[in-house]
Amino acid sequence: MKVLLAGASGLLGHALRRGLVANGETVHVLVRREPRDDVETEWHPERSELDPSVLRDVDAVVCLSGVNLGRRRWNDQVKRDIVASRVQPVATLARALAEAPHRPSVYVTASGAGCYGDTGRRVIDESAPYGNTFLAGVCRLWEGAADPAVAAGVRVVHLRSGPVLAPTGDLMKRLKPIIWLGLGGPLGSGEQYLPWISLADHVAATRFLLTADVAGPVNMTGPDPARNAEVIATMARLMHRPAVLPVPAFAIRTVLGGMSEEILIGQRAIPKRLLEAGFAFQHPTLEAALRAALSNQSPV
Repeated sequence: MKVLLAGASGLLGHALRRGLVANGETVHVLVRREPRDDVETEWHPERSELDPSVLRDVDAVVCLSGVNLGRRRWNDQVKRDIVASRVQPVATLARALAEAPHRPSVYVTASGAGCYGDTGRRVIDESAPYGNTFLAGVCRLWEGAADPAVAAGVRVVHLRSGPVLAPTGDLMKRLKPIIWLGLGGPLGSGEQYLPWISLADHVAATRFLLTADVAGPVNMTGPDPARNAEVIATMARLMHRPAVLPVPAFAIRTVLGGMSEEILIGQRAIPKRLLEAGFAFQHPTLEAALRAALSNQSPV
């Protein structure tokens, strides 16, 4: 299989590329600079520019582009960057797919479990409606940008990812120092559900969806979402550190920046469509996923 990948420099894209290559697939990468070898193609989605020939002989397209949510504190400009960095790449590829004489059979795009807003303790699956938060609005635009490909008959899959538990992931990098210092505890109320997923399972599930008979939104979350108090307590236990001091909301916003919106609200989202399609999780429990993340275990 030949896969065209956008967003290969990010956490998920880098891991997915490694996983696909390890599985014997051919991966061609879209980059926003001068190509360094013959598997890279320069593109400029902010100008809707993509050479149509890049889709020749491609079997699947995966778009994981998007600026890091926690890189900077959110203001109006940062929010515009968050939207544009997600919507423009998806839309550019969708239009190219719709116009291509020989289309790839599947288009997989990133999205987020934040699309549901704050759902409290209610268990939700992919049938739940969009929420009314900023991230929910982003996801609505993000997913809608792929509509031209859907209209052209391409099987489109939206990866509604929860926070990814990975050694180099933003969440782990920010939480580990706090817990190591013995300052960890429930974040905010601690009752918010965190729809976590391990990096290994995110990579494996994305590969699975390239050929599975699934279209539309798919929750990329572990089968047992946990309250954030449980996440912190489990991390602390595995790191042999105490975790008794609640972390107030204002401190979370200071440490996590824009990511705080993902932490201070929650989604008890389950991966119904993945499970129904027969996907088997390598890390089905929170403890298994955290052990993998804390041990620097490779996802491939």
